[in-house]
Amino acid sequence: MVGGGAVVPERRRRGAGRNLPAAIGVGLVLGGLVIGTLFTFRFGFVLLLLLVIGGAVVELVRAVGKAEAHPPLLPLLAGTVAMELLAWFRGSGALMVAFLLTALGCFVWRLADGPVGYLRDISTAVFVALYVPFLAGFAVLLASPDDGAKRVVAFIATVVCSDVGGYAAGATLGRHPMAPTVSPAKSWEGFAGSTIACSIAGTVFLTQFFGAEWWQGVLFGLAVVVTATLGDLGESMIKRDLGIKDMGTLLPGHGGLMDRLDSLLPAAAVSWVLLTVFVPVG
Repeated sequence: MVGGGAVVPERRRRGAGRNLPAAIGVGLVLGGLVIGTLFTFRFGFVLLLLLVIGGAVVELVRAVGKAEAHPPLLPLLAGTVAMELLAWFRGSGALMVAFLLTALGCFVWRLADGPVGYLRDISTAVFVALYVPFLAGFAVLLASPDDGAKRVVAFIATVVCSDVGGYAAGATLGRHPMAPTVSPAKSWEGFAGSTIACSIAGTVFLTQFFGAEWWQGVLFGLAVVVTATLGDLGESMIKRDLGIKDMGTLLPGHGGLMDRLDSLLPAAAVSWVLLTVFVPVG
C-alpha cells in the first residue's frame, strides 16, 4: 500500500526477490528434460515425474511440519510410486485404488505414534496424497496413449502460456488485485492476459495436434487458465497459513518443487478429462 491506500502497481511488485535469468534457465532445463523423455522414451517421462513428485511430497511434508502436522512420509512415498506406476500400466481406475490404499496405509502407519494429533496428521496425509501424487497421476494418464507425448505437451505448454501471459499483462497493466490477502502480485489484468494466452494456445495445440474443433481448443484453454490460477492461489493460501514465502529452495528463481507444480497439478486432471472427451483414445 502507498499513501492513501493505493495499490502498488503489479509491475513493481511482481518478481520481487526473484532471479529471472535463473528462473528462465531452470525452466528451459526442465522443459528440455520433459520434451526429451516424451519423444524418445515415454516411460522415462514417468520415471522423471516420479522423482519430481517424490521430492514434492517430501517438501510438502516438511512444510506442514511448521503447523505441527506430521503426516507419515514413508507410506506417502510408497503410495506415490504405486499411483504413478499403476496409472501408467492400468489406467485411471487403478490410480484411484492406489490413492485409497495410500490413505489406508497412512491410517495404519500412524497408529504406532499414539492418539495425540492422529486426526490432524491423517487428514494432512490424505491432503498431501490427493494434492500431489494423485493429481500428478493424470499427467501419467495423459502420457500413456500412443499420442501421449502430444497430449502432455499441449497440457504443459498451455499452463506455461498462462504463466507467461499473466506475467506480461500483469507487469505492464496490472492495477486491480485479484486476491490481495492471498497473492498480492496477482491482478485481474494479469488474469485477462493468461486467459487470452491460454485460449490461443489451446486452439493452436488442439487443432494442430489432434484436428479438434477451434471451439474445443478455446474451452480447453479456458479450463486450464481457471484451474491453473486456482492452483496457484491455493498454494499461496497454504504458504500464507504456514508463514513461509516458498515451499523450498531447490529450483533457483522458482523456489521449491511445489512452487513450480502448483498450477500444473490441478490443470493435469482437467486436461485429461477434456482431452479424453474431445480427442478419444483409439
